[in-house]
Amino acid sequence: MSAPLSETVLRSASKQVVIGHQRRFCLIGERINPTGRRIFQEQLRAGDLSAIERDVKAQVEGGADVLDVNMGVPLTDEPELLAKAITMVQELTDLPICIDSSVVEALEAGLSAYQGRALVNSVTAEDERMELILPLVKRYDAAVIALPNDSEEIPMEADRRLELVQHIVDVATGEYGIAMADIVIDPLAMPIGADTATALTAFDTMRRIREVHGLNMTCGASNVSFGMPDRHTLGAAFLPMAMTAGLTSAIMDTRSPQIVDAVKAADLLLGHDEWGGSWIAAHRKRQAAASA
Repeated sequence: MSAPLSETVLRSASKQVVIGHQRRFCLIGERINPTGRRIFQEQLRAGDLSAIERDVKAQVEGGADVLDVNMGVPLTDEPELLAKAITMVQELTDLPICIDSSVVEALEAGLSAYQGRALVNSVTAEDERMELILPLVKRYDAAVIALPNDSEEIPMEADRRLELVQHIVDVATGEYGIAMADIVIDPLAMPIGADTATALTAFDTMRRIREVHGLNMTCGASNVSFGMPDRHTLGAAFLPMAMTAGLTSAIMDTRSPQIVDAVKAADLLLGHDEWGGSWIAAHRKRQAAASA
């Protein structure tokens, strides 16, 4: 018998987004992140946050439902910078926020600055990390992305990933009182350039997480195509396939219309877009833009 399917509720001060297996796929816009962006990093070190406004606008226009905000810049006060960025993003959009940092102090600063119900990115199956991060998730009534890897390995087998998912669930629910619905699993979508079998392992992991736990899932969508040519085509194929396996959201750059359109088409075909309303609205929006 399959587990009940979870619905993960995120909120801004005025808007609610629900991630779920019977709902439209949730696009988490990833662009508000200085990783690999030298000029953006220099601007942030100088206290210039103006690029954030452009990034927010682009991700929202591309169709993001939630915005991932990361301010991991070396030689800065990351907690202070992340709190400022989250405050700024809340002034620019009503979309809920995914607070993204590996620094516990930054996560707490971001959560304290946020008005709503955030998604925390992320925690691993390491007991030490869960001990640091899960109390924050509970205290601020947030949801959390959890990765089934520990200090020893990033498991390449679905069986081991499922073991670590079970450990995360046991600790989060049993020790910290976090609801199942507030645990979003990253099933570990690895680059196919290193091993083409990694996508099959990810799909197997997704199907089994949905069957055993009913949990929502997310992943870094661009990870799969890393190092390969024509990455947008690969992304546009991977996400609809992952959706049929149980993936309910993805952290991705929504400025990629080929991938966004593939997701919206999959939503329609999977029965997650009632009467095709979202698909038709997106088509009309494109027509209006072309006419303009």
